[in-house]
Amino acid sequence: MSKFSILILGNASAAPTLTRSNTSQLINIDEQYYLMDCGEGTQMKLREHKIKLQRINHIFISHLHGDHYLGLIGLLQTMNLMGRESEMYLYCPGNIKEIIDVHLKASESYLRYTIVYNTVNDKESGLIFENDKVEVISIPLKHKIPCSGYLFREKAKPRRINPKTVQEYKVPKYHLNKLKIGEDYITESGETIKNSRLTLDSLPSLSYAFCSDTKFYEPIAAVIKGVDLLYHEATFIDEHSNRAKKTLHSTAKQAGEMAVLSNAKRLIIGHFSNRYPDLNMLLKESRSIFKNTDLATQGNTFNVDTNPL
Repeated sequence: MSKFSILILGNASAAPTLTRSNTSQLINIDEQYYLMDCGEGTQMKLREHKIKLQRINHIFISHLHGDHYLGLIGLLQTMNLMGRESEMYLYCPGNIKEIIDVHLKASESYLRYTIVYNTVNDKESGLIFENDKVEVISIPLKHKIPCSGYLFREKAKPRRINPKTVQEYKVPKYHLNKLKIGEDYITESGETIKNSRLTLDSLPSLSYAFCSDTKFYEPIAAVIKGVDLLYHEATFIDEHSNRAKKTLHSTAKQAGEMAVLSNAKRLIIGHFSNRYPDLNMLLKESRSIFKNTDLATQGNTFNVDTNPL
């Protein structure tokens, strides 16, 4: 059984509070970690959840407003102090290298490890990362400065072994991996046993879309069509839609509308304004449009194919 989960490390917009940290999420795909945004205090939240920092090799920053990256310098320096030597891959639509270089220069510091910078095109969607399990597609968003969301999409999974028929035909263990990629099995006597008799259909590939700071922007829907789990910012309630329009943010209602427009299966909303001590009003508003909505409550883990833990 594969794992695909999202740990909410922070859900606040602008300034953090005593109970809401700035935006950050940890994506776990089969125990490979991907950090999504790195607001102030992120490394403390990672420690709180007993996440080993050195297991993070890829960090995705949506944009260069401070509440989405001000925790990054501290995290990188802590990794350095802990003896990191392996490369760190950093993805961002702005010139984050210049920011990091200034900090290191001012403090007369250096990193023992290399940062590989990947500049994301905020105007056009494209593949920015892939390995044997997942591919990551950039999602152009509409905000005050260059801003990108990210779509994590599992690659096709291997076929599943049918233990009953594999035992029946005495398939040797060394051939099982070949069955998983669709090969037939030829017995010692030369008989061909079709793969379909020895395996079961693959489990469905899952997807997660992170749509950070953005106004309601219809082109997003085409990129994330049919996504299993959608995170969409919901900074304001509809009563404050004028404020959302002015700041190029979204309301909870608009987040629900994006879920409907993109045919998402589930929605979580976050990036809440501090003016709302009770987040249920945002949840209620989004659910009035898209019923299968949950709050991106700090500390919660969401499994992409199930309900939150």
